Amino acid sequence: MLERTIVEGSLANHAALVDTLSQAFQSDPATSWIFPDPDVRRHRLPMMFDFLVTGDIKAGLALRAEGDEGATLWRAPGQAHSSTWDMVKLTLPLLRTFGTALGRALAIANAIDAHHPKINDYWYLHYAGVRPDHQGKGWGGALIRAGIARAQAEGKPAFLETATDTNVGLYQRLGFEVIDEWDVPNGGPHFWSMLRR
Repeated sequence: MLERTIVEGSLANHAALVDTLSQAFQSDPATSWIFPDPDVRRHRLPMMFDFLVTGDIKAGLALRAEGDEGATLWRAPGQAHSSTWDMVKLTLPLLRTFGTALGRALAIANAIDAHHPKINDYWYLHYAGVRPDHQGKGWGGALIRAGIARAQAEGKPAFLETATDTNVGLYQRLGFEVIDEWDVPNGGPHFWSMLRR
């Protein structure tokens, strides 16, 4: 059986985390709606994950496969939403990253925020991704189980949303249940909100 070593990521692993997640999200329905052109998506996703990885490590936890096959970004209880000040500091990176796609990116971000649980005391699986050449080999499940173990150790639920229908079954096998389904306005992707109590 394949040995899957999961370790905590840090800002020292920033470049590898950005590269892993950028590759993993090339065909994601949400990022594909934001950046419909695949060439633009290949160029812009590393820019997007550059600030997301930094922010999520500061607000919670990054987990990575030791060989960078996959990674997850978790936001700690009470940290699911970025503060107004954090958003102000990101104004220029957001404009540089999204350009004319900023409206679509904000539509997804606002819809996601609107569908978070009313409680604020949960671990939030913000991003989970596996490099395309390692998908289907158990890395995603191993990474998510490591984050679940952290939430369980603290007696906290875990929450996520996904726009990838084939991921719903994986998350259900890991103990998450669908608590809501919704669409991003103006033709955006369909999402499932899932909670592991």
